[in-house]
Amino acid sequence: MGECRICGRRSSLVSSALGVCLECLRSDPKAVEVAMEAHREERLRLGLPAEPPRGAEGVRCSVCDAECVVPEGGVGYCGLVKNVGGRLVNLAGAPQTGILEYYYDPHPTNCVAYWFCPGATGLGYPRWAVSPGCERGYANLAVFYGACNSNCLFCQNWFYRHLLVSRSPRVSAEELVQAARRRPTTCICFFGGDPGPQVTHALLTARLLSESFKGRVMRVCWETNGHMNPRLFKAVLRTSLESGGIVKIDLKAWTPSVYKALTGRDLGAVLENARQALELARERPEVPLFTASTLLVPGYVDEEEVRMIARFIASVNPSTPYSLLAFHPDFRMSDLPPTSRRHALEAYRAAREEGLENVHIGNAWLLTRHDYAP
Repeated sequence: MGECRICGRRSSLVSSALGVCLECLRSDPKAVEVAMEAHREERLRLGLPAEPPRGAEGVRCSVCDAECVVPEGGVGYCGLVKNVGGRLVNLAGAPQTGILEYYYDPHPTNCVAYWFCPGATGLGYPRWAVSPGCERGYANLAVFYGACNSNCLFCQNWFYRHLLVSRSPRVSAEELVQAARRRPTTCICFFGGDPGPQVTHALLTARLLSESFKGRVMRVCWETNGHMNPRLFKAVLRTSLESGGIVKIDLKAWTPSVYKALTGRDLGAVLENARQALELARERPEVPLFTASTLLVPGYVDEEEVRMIARFIASVNPSTPYSLLAFHPDFRMSDLPPTSRRHALEAYRAAREEGLENVHIGNAWLLTRHDYAP
């Protein structure tokens, strides 16, 4: 049971890592600074900047929306860009190589978008799928990048940090193309971590795949926090639009203070990029181009956070698929309970009330029937 260092409230819905409750995050500016202490501790443990560096001296990186100004000898927020003699060097070797692991994920995959994905449902057959139903016998090439430009204390894939610290393995774009050709493969998904810090490597891979699989089904999909340079994100959207793939942004919270407390980052270009995706999705109605998801973190991402996210999405494109994901205790917020069924249903109703037509509760097997203790 955690205690809020602002109001003194003790509750199972207050994470000891954050040290503040949701009510204080929404009402007291000091609460964010308390939460940021945990982020600084985690970042320093990894030898990374506590926040995106933006000093007067240095070289600006524009790969993502952090827009780090990297000082001489220093690294950017993601840990992959270093200032060496006044020149930015990508430590992953991008765009030719990336720090990542990959594997084959047979269809139907446990993907956020599985409930409308062509690989699992045959949606868009025959142009975007090889069969009118699930593409059994085929796989998704899952590319797990070892870096991220957020610092989520609830991270469900926190082990990407092992790849970041070791800066290995390094995999070339050409090797990923060959991997897609070795086994029956109909899509590739870039995730992690996050593909944002290594987006140039992913874009090169997508281009080579398009050339290698010309005239065949090869969907390009992305799972991202949305913290990309809007110009590069436009290129990301095009790879999926033209291949039948799907872009997923995890919209983690709506209230800026809640978002920063959970992720260590300001919202930045996330909503701008999401709007760009929502608008472009109108060009391909037969297979949704864009989907959003929100992890229902108990005590922090309640139905009001979901309501505002849903209102934003519905104001642009109400048919957009939206997934509400069940949380399981992990990483620095392992003292919170799993998402309850009641929490999920309240969030679902809020999203529907705001006009979203396609709302889905994901990871339902993680939901507990027990409501949260006070």
